[in-house]
Amino acid sequence: MRVGDLLRTEGLDLTLLWGGENLLGRTIGGVTATDLEDPTRFLRPGEIVLSGLVWWNETDGPTRTERFVAALARSGATALLAGEETHGTVPADIVDSCREHGIALLAVPAHTDFRVITEVVYRHRWGDLSRRPADHFALPEQVRGDLSRLIDHGADPDELLSRALAPFGTPPAYVLTSTGRTIARTAPAPVLPAAVAAASLRGPTGATLRVRTGTTPYDAWYLHVPRAGAAPPRALHEIADVIGQYRHHHDDEQTARQGPARALIALLHQGDTDTPALANALASCGPLAEGPWRVVVTATGERTSEGTAEAALTEALRHQPATVFAAATAPDTETEAVAVVRGADEAPFSLDEPWPLLHDCRPGTPLYAGVSALTTEPTGLHAALTQARYALATARHTSPAAGRVTTVEELASLESLLAGVPADVRTIFSARTLGPLADSDTASHHTLLKTLEVFLAHNCSWARTAEALHLHVNTVHYRIDRVQLLTGRDLSRLDHKLDLRAALLCR
Repeated sequence: MRVGDLLRTEGLDLTLLWGGENLLGRTIGGVTATDLEDPTRFLRPGEIVLSGLVWWNETDGPTRTERFVAALARSGATALLAGEETHGTVPADIVDSCREHGIALLAVPAHTDFRVITEVVYRHRWGDLSRRPADHFALPEQVRGDLSRLIDHGADPDELLSRALAPFGTPPAYVLTSTGRTIARTAPAPVLPAAVAAASLRGPTGATLRVRTGTTPYDAWYLHVPRAGAAPPRALHEIADVIGQYRHHHDDEQTARQGPARALIALLHQGDTDTPALANALASCGPLAEGPWRVVVTATGERTSEGTAEAALTEALRHQPATVFAAATAPDTETEAVAVVRGADEAPFSLDEPWPLLHDCRPGTPLYAGVSALTTEPTGLHAALTQARYALATARHTSPAAGRVTTVEELASLESLLAGVPADVRTIFSARTLGPLADSDTASHHTLLKTLEVFLAHNCSWARTAEALHLHVNTVHYRIDRVQLLTGRDLSRLDHKLDLRAALLCR
């Protein structure tokens, strides 16, 4: 089979992004699927390479692209088939690099499974599968039958993974989420902290295959075998497909539970819901019926596809296995998700561990969260939602580029409190309070503002302000008098000091 034959195969819907007739006429000697940044050690000459481009990001995309495509060229890869699911399209620098290194590049749409492409290639290499089933599969027929029965009977993923790898001595292996949360592992595989597991997915050792389910970077699953050569590549593809079938059933069950969660979140947004309605909504979410509760609101730093914020929030909460919650996308928005979480005073709630791991899934997209205080009554949930949204606004203001989590308990200073006030309100307050000084483009006004800031920072001490600014004390007196005149405030009064301090923070 040649590369050009893939373009003509009905149902694959591949798009040629770069490659002349000479490259499209090259023979395909095999298939490797990888999302490693440097897959050199796993490639063989003549293979096509399937990649979901999980290794690419906007920050250092060209550098990563050069490393990846150069590895394909050195290894004699026939073509790169790049998935569009992760980034929505194939980045331009990948097209340029493939052109430079002479690698044919085909785009794979989100609805085309890599497994289907692999089957097409092997069908052409080894003939009609209906006549030669044993030649196509690496897993023994009995094992494949056992795995199908285990899925039908609701077996847990640990059992599935161990049975699938039993013909190869059950080597250490994992099913991991993109944030390093362990879904399943074989008995010889040690427990891995999430950060270590997430790093191993991007590491140079072992074999990592994406399970072709999940719709966002935050809810992707991976089959990871740390020891290279522990099982044949074709067998790993089959096992990844089995895990994909398991997840399909798992996701169906989760979808069935989403109705009550959406109903509960919708009630919170109404604000005037009576107690019985809220109590019934909580009861419909099972274990969530008993409080106390807190509310978490998550938002992304850009407009993303529907469900992205919900997937991120759900993944973060699942890093705490004992946490009971109901999460859903907020009504009338695609970029915000809300969760009601059952909590307790003796078990501190924190998203600090999973949040950096979520950020690593999409480094160019900030992810924010606000967390409310605990409430013991259902009627307090709407107020908790308001608190969480205020904390979310503070997180956006405090860390606009990197994203962060802010709890309402952290709002313990004037600066943190004001950070959650809408930007247009802060601007108006600052302008009205500072008066003419709000125009800091004027050199004299800029000097007065700087003096005021230092004066307040030094508890209105004339001597320490003069020392900090390298001025004579009389000069400080003159400048502060000017500030009081222009703003109409008296800096001997505490309330006026607070007004001016707040105005400076709101600039």
